[in-house]
Amino acid sequence: MRPTTPQPLSEAAFRDLYRRLRGRALDGGAERRGALDRLTPERVVAAAAEVRSGRTVSLAATVETRSGPDSPEPASHRMTAPTRGETGTPGLAFARDQFAMNVHGDVDTHLDALCHVIFDGELYGGVPASTVTPDGAGALSVGLVRDGIVGRGVLLDVPRLRGVRWLEPGDQVTAEDLAAAEAAQRTTAGPGDLLFVRVGHRLRRRTLGPWDVTRARAGLHPTAMDFLADRGVSVLGSDGNSDAAPSAVPEVGFPVHVLAVNAMGLHLLDWLDFEELVPVCEQQGRWHFLCVIAPLRLPAATGSPVNPIAVL
Repeated sequence: MRPTTPQPLSEAAFRDLYRRLRGRALDGGAERRGALDRLTPERVVAAAAEVRSGRTVSLAATVETRSGPDSPEPASHRMTAPTRGETGTPGLAFARDQFAMNVHGDVDTHLDALCHVIFDGELYGGVPASTVTPDGAGALSVGLVRDGIVGRGVLLDVPRLRGVRWLEPGDQVTAEDLAAAEAAQRTTAGPGDLLFVRVGHRLRRRTLGPWDVTRARAGLHPTAMDFLADRGVSVLGSDGNSDAAPSAVPEVGFPVHVLAVNAMGLHLLDWLDFEELVPVCEQQGRWHFLCVIAPLRLPAATGSPVNPIAVL
């Protein structure tokens, strides 16, 4: 168990942390790709070379179309064809359907683009927030990752470290937790890696049922972002949305989003599902793998549904 409970941060302390992490961030080059600039072709090749068994595992949750306490605006899926007259008759017919979703909801797996988080009137890298208009994002959109994100994924399982099935809503993961999970799992996150942090959200939700995650959810303490900066990772993902609720910074509702996306230029993956991956990692005795993320090609969007695939 963690010996001490992480303390809340004052707004002043949070802003000091924000400025420090922003000062350490990459400028993202001409395309302002943020921390993805650390994910070089050489690191992609090295990640691919670690594939051993060829086993593939999805890290996405099943898209939900029923409303609930954590999904007041669920995705919609409806069939548009075949009609009654097109079934059971000779000749050709097609089954067709239509799908729509709130990309940044609190249940479905998605990627946050670098234009998603506005803080003090700016996006990542000082880009004016005015570049996001009713017509879409004029900069830092999901179009930056139109060719996908492929690299070495590292899963750190914090409930496993603490000897519990899941973290309770409101609990917060510290930098010390992440370092201890690395040691316990005999793995290390490094430059360009895709870091995944399991808090056990999906298992708790399946076992006890959904709840209002806007009021209470497990996540990272803002100071844990120093760990990510030290490791030089390119992506952060969680089976929650990385932010705990209530917030450790009363004046800032989503401090980890602000630090990760706005200050550090990290693409975020929210509401992943690691419950199929964990037993595979345990069986193979390793917690790193090739990971492939393919967002939809939505050139002006602030995010995209995704189905990340771990290849072991």
